[in-house]
Amino acid sequence: MEKEKIDQSINILKELDIDMWMVVEKESELLSDPIMDFVIGTGVTWLSFFIFTKSGKKYALVGNLDKEKIDSLGLFDKVIPYTNSPKETLFEIMGEEDPSKIALNYSVDSPSADGLTYGKYLKLQSLFEGTDYMNRVVSAEELISRLRGRKSDEEIRKTEKAIEITLNIYDKVTEFVKPGMTEKEIASFITGEREKLGLEPSWEAVQNPSVFTGPQDSGAHSGPTDREVERGQVFNIDSGVIFEKYCSDLQRTWYVLKEGETKPPEIVMDGFDTIVKSIQLSFDAIKPGVKGIDIDTIARDYIVSRGYSEYPHALGHQVGRTAHDGSALLAPSWERYGKLPYLELEEGQIFTIEPRLYLKDQGVVTIEEMLVITSDGARWLSAPQKEIYIIK
Repeated sequence: MEKEKIDQSINILKELDIDMWMVVEKESELLSDPIMDFVIGTGVTWLSFFIFTKSGKKYALVGNLDKEKIDSLGLFDKVIPYTNSPKETLFEIMGEEDPSKIALNYSVDSPSADGLTYGKYLKLQSLFEGTDYMNRVVSAEELISRLRGRKSDEEIRKTEKAIEITLNIYDKVTEFVKPGMTEKEIASFITGEREKLGLEPSWEAVQNPSVFTGPQDSGAHSGPTDREVERGQVFNIDSGVIFEKYCSDLQRTWYVLKEGETKPPEIVMDGFDTIVKSIQLSFDAIKPGVKGIDIDTIARDYIVSRGYSEYPHALGHQVGRTAHDGSALLAPSWERYGKLPYLELEEGQIFTIEPRLYLKDQGVVTIEEMLVITSDGARWLSAPQKEIYIIK
């Protein structure tokens, strides 16, 4: 997979007319650039430089004790060790390539493209003192956005398997849950089912799964509590697993019938149907070239038109090696999202769609689906929830 992504990065360098992409890394166990696992697959100890050029050359300049490990990966044309200082060899590479644009991993808005620490930036600046190389530096944000976003068939296959596993666990939740159970008990059940499969959660275990039952003030990123599932209320779950490094991220909503009820009340069904319709409207509009803000607006406006408050977050995010991956977002024009809502969507990107609304007496109604953008639209990766799940 690392070789595939390196080859893809070189093609993207050509698209963007960037001569060189330089990944600077040090002490990966302590603080690693997110791109390292993506294109290198391992870490390093000493200050290291992984260099890719649009002409197709691939260099690794690493500490002498890291050479054997990096060499064994078979990813680079040259793996060059140093003992005292990398400066002389780095200058030789730069002189040979003479790049007019050097992409470094920094970004104001995209965490996945912001792996170059300020200290490593200053170190590079020191090494390049007396040259104009730092004047040739550009952000690698767009390169990394395309690299992480454009999923191969194999990446999509792994994601679909993670989704399948998560939905299978949700089916078991419907059989398991009874009124009076706590959020923590439900979360523990889901965790147990995941651990039986030997899989890790898509994000930190203290919040995965997240379980929310009934009216509450908890935010969407909080963990389960001792709050009990009650009749006449809804509860929802947000969970995901990692399958061969690729994540799922899905939410579902259940309703707990009151004694004598045979179906949820109209107020619950109206809220649920509003969420389902907003998701479908968004899905129908997604295609390459559309901006994320336009998709978010479709769902947001529809929910508000039905008399509900707008949801206090983005409609959707990309998913990949992490649950929140890539750069482009399906999001409103809020300062916290920067320019990410205005990036055009691309074929191969995997997104969630996750609107929500609040019912004062019943709780939060939400669904989170996953899709992949195709050449002329989108394809569901998760089988959409069209009916509210019932607990008798």
